[in-house]
Amino acid sequence: MSSQYPDQAKRAGRALDAANFFLADVRDGLGPYLAVYLLTEQHWDEARIGVVMSIATIAGIVAQTPAGALVDAIRAKRLVMALAAVMVTLASLSLPLFPTFLPVAVSQGIAQAAAVIFPPAIAAVSLGIFGHAAFTRRIGRNETFNHAGNAVAAGLAGVSACWFGPTVVFYLLGAMAVASLVSILTIPEAVIDHDLARGLHGAESSREHEQPTGLGVLLSCRPLLVFAICTALFHLSNAAMLPLVGQKLALQDKNMGTSLMSACIVAAQLVMVPFAMLVGAKADGWGHKRFFLAALLILPIRAALYTLSDNPFWLVGVQLLDGVGAGIFGAIFPVIVADLMRNTGRFNIAQGAVITAQGIGAALSTTLAGFVVVGAGYSAAFITLGAVAAIGVIICLLALPETRHVKDGAPRPQGKTTAPASAIAAE
Repeated sequence: MSSQYPDQAKRAGRALDAANFFLADVRDGLGPYLAVYLLTEQHWDEARIGVVMSIATIAGIVAQTPAGALVDAIRAKRLVMALAAVMVTLASLSLPLFPTFLPVAVSQGIAQAAAVIFPPAIAAVSLGIFGHAAFTRRIGRNETFNHAGNAVAAGLAGVSACWFGPTVVFYLLGAMAVASLVSILTIPEAVIDHDLARGLHGAESSREHEQPTGLGVLLSCRPLLVFAICTALFHLSNAAMLPLVGQKLALQDKNMGTSLMSACIVAAQLVMVPFAMLVGAKADGWGHKRFFLAALLILPIRAALYTLSDNPFWLVGVQLLDGVGAGIFGAIFPVIVADLMRNTGRFNIAQGAVITAQGIGAALSTTLAGFVVVGAGYSAAFITLGAVAAIGVIICLLALPETRHVKDGAPRPQGKTTAPASAIAAE
């Protein structure tokens, strides 16, 4: 934590807690509720829903690496996050007014493109305030508040939907957006070390560094490339699972579809909270790769269990496993990227590049699942998604090195870890 502004750093920590809590609903836009709304209220089929969600995700893919470069380059990180929150909210609120295919695709594309600023910006601000030594703990805390915010928002949506219908999620999103804006602007600007927020620190911060080069980072750092591939496979498997469950629940009971979806989200988010805390507390000691591998291993198990029953209570129960996998993944992802980009000044562009790969997986996931459902049914779709995750497990196990740094600063990764012009230096 910054020693120059101790009181402001503490206030920044509390503001980050609040921002992560309220941005939980905003950063995902309508999320899985979009599939339920389009299926039950607008009577779209599963393939059409999958296509429009993939189009929106592709917009996020295009914006992701420039978003990481923007976070690296500018100092007005709070303002960028605030503007992104406004754009996500306005785009999502326009959906009930223009519910046909083209307007929905455009509005959700805008929302997704704006939302990609949040992960690198929050991680950068956290690193800029708390530094590498406390970064894993801070990210675990960020994710804890993020999941708590998701659980509260989903619970409110589920209860409200029973009385007012699926469109209540639009009003909830607007309320959370206002609260997130206040929280973001409460973070003291003076306490953010913008060199440190890029991944530079100590003596290294005074040296000349190569500027971020977008996707070239993936090609110059072998462990980062492996991590990007595993991350893409994680989301190719994971992204479509919850929307598919929501569709199954909505087809059984249209009036209860949104409420049952909320139950799934609340159940998963409540489990994510302790697992995010566990990552923050234990990952530096137990190893970063082990946690990431555990997140991947959960997906094939979860996919297989979904095929055993259509009972709503069973589906909601299996969704608890999503809390284990996603809770670990969300907390360990920026930590591993920070490991690999330590002292390079490329932390945020690397986040953007890896999240681009992640977005490709997510975009293909909903389209793949939608067409498999139409052609072979829901069980076949779940098995297909589980098989994708199993491939990721094998690649992670065999090709991804441990990335954490020991206390004396010596990096643990084996082999080529960064671009030649910006090799990792000992602290």
